[in-house]
Amino acid sequence: MNPRNAAGLEVAVVATPGLGNSAYLLAADGQAVVIDAPRDGWRIAAIAEQRGWRITHALETHVHNDYLSGARELRRSHGTAIVGPAESRYRFSYQPAAEGFNLDVGSFGVIARATPGHTPEHLAWEVQDGNGAPLALFSGGSLLIGGVGRTDLLGHGHVAELTAAQYRSMRRLAELPDDVVVYPTHGAGSFCVVGDAEGPGSASIGALRRWNPAFAAPDLDAFEAELAAGRTLYPSYYARMAPLNRRGPRLLGAAPEPHPLSPAEIRAARADGAWLIDVRDRDAFARGHVKGSLNFELTESMVSYLGWMLPFDARICLVVDDPAQEVEVATEALRIGFDHVIGHLDGGIDAWVAAGGATSRYATVSWEDMRAAAHGEGDGPARILDVRQPYEWREGAIAGSRRIFLGDLPAAVDSLERDAPWIVACRTGVRATMAASILDRAGVPVRVVTDGGVPALPPSELTPA
Repeated sequence: MNPRNAAGLEVAVVATPGLGNSAYLLAADGQAVVIDAPRDGWRIAAIAEQRGWRITHALETHVHNDYLSGARELRRSHGTAIVGPAESRYRFSYQPAAEGFNLDVGSFGVIARATPGHTPEHLAWEVQDGNGAPLALFSGGSLLIGGVGRTDLLGHGHVAELTAAQYRSMRRLAELPDDVVVYPTHGAGSFCVVGDAEGPGSASIGALRRWNPAFAAPDLDAFEAELAAGRTLYPSYYARMAPLNRRGPRLLGAAPEPHPLSPAEIRAARADGAWLIDVRDRDAFARGHVKGSLNFELTESMVSYLGWMLPFDARICLVVDDPAQEVEVATEALRIGFDHVIGHLDGGIDAWVAAGGATSRYATVSWEDMRAAAHGEGDGPARILDVRQPYEWREGAIAGSRRIFLGDLPAAVDSLERDAPWIVACRTGVRATMAASILDRAGVPVRVVTDGGVPALPPSELTPA
């Protein structure tokens, strides 16, 4: 969706699906600004260069809790000026902006609007035409497509204050004309979201007023109820992001490159504390993998769970199908501050076996097999481990199942009995696969539901937990 009546104004969406976020290039007359650039700023610069745009400014809506900013990367490579909230407490040089700060992009104005709530210092950036009429809003983590930015990331003690501020910000944004187009930073897949967010995408203020429940909440009590109902657990690495963003992430300069490692080099790295992460698909991993490795299948959610479950900035070696996958994983990882992807196993699992390396394997089962086990049928005794989030358990769980959220599993794995296999399940198999590899690494007998999960059972066989 493009702003109406905005001839000469262009918007390029730069999506980062693995984190559920979007950055934006806003351009006119060959000049461009970027809003909420991710750490791999070279990706933003390449798009601008392809379109013949000169990036003059990197605008921040808030101090990000879910990824590292690329504003300083763009400043080093392109001389881009950084503009951010005056209350952000950045420890590097930048142009502080508060309510009413104005920046011209061609004949259009980009004006800062104070929208606290997701964070205390939050700004949205409103685009106006030459007559001062609003055309678009780059809303950061305030108003989202289908939801709003969560208000609990700074801890329980700030929730009430930030929720009230977010409500006031929503009421302010509701005063914008119906045809103003909203471009949020957070979208589907981001743990910064409360509600049924979509993304990447945009929508008009009028449309959001009709079908965004939080945006349409009639009063603060209703708004608080919407936020409370939509909160999920969020990754542990979030605690590291804001301090690093305030200090300024370490500059990288260029995209990562693949580094092949021999089986002997992999052994040495692991002996020195490196983690071995296998990003192959779940069935290939189950059939055979390096003993003690973990399976973070290369899906869009991989990096969030990697950051959730590994020590922050862990040293990582990879098992891949193709060396290009190392670059993909390393790029995803550096966006959240995991800068030490050492390399990949050259020749893959076959090279490991040929070098005499130890391997492991476990069985995959269907959701029908899990259902049979839940009814005491099937091939011998088994227990069921449900690794979904608590809000999913409340929607329905298998009676008698053990429920440990995936993010909590590494600390709880030693509490699991080992006298019978655990059938591990989630909703689609993505999280169950990660969990199964954790159990296998700990020597716990395991089978994994790789296709479907608990919600595949008839609702009559599930009970709220």
